[in-house]
Amino acid sequence: MPTQVIVLNGGSSSGKSGIARCLQAILPDRWLTFGVDTLIQAMPVSSQTSAAGIQIASGGDVIVGSEFRTLEAAWIEGIAAMGRAGARIIVDEVFLGGEVSQQRWKKALGALQVLWVAVRCESAVAAGREIARGDRVGGMAASQAELVHQGVVYDLRVDTTNTEALECARAIAARVQ
Repeated sequence: MPTQVIVLNGGSSSGKSGIARCLQAILPDRWLTFGVDTLIQAMPVSSQTSAAGIQIASGGDVIVGSEFRTLEAAWIEGIAAMGRAGARIIVDEVFLGGEVSQQRWKKALGALQVLWVAVRCESAVAAGREIARGDRVGGMAASQAELVHQGVVYDLRVDTTNTEALECARAIAARVQ
């Protein structure tokens, strides 16, 4: 059965979005890309700054509430429905709950053929990217670098510390059926 969904999980500024764009360019079929940032941007501003929604503390810690979880569950189900309808999808995610986050995705994706990919980057390098980007709260990359991988089971691991996004995408594409 062909791969229907590629899940890229990694901390902030680890290189997931760049890899996703490269995958779209090199994979032979059309792939849609959705990231948790897309979900957050789609949420009302009030949900992006409230305890019930999502908050980013001054040190970069991300705190999610019940309202966020409800919207996230609907978003995940929607992406899974697109996969079941025949779309091929790349998910750019940050598993703040590690294994628990992966389990939410596994439940929704069900029988879809999924390639689970760890996107790693040394904390100091990701922190440098975070500063260069200028659109992240300082400390987010460092706080997420290891947290997002705790207990998560992968089919493949890539590391963007010294490897360009295109090379990582090629390694992932080689595993796509």
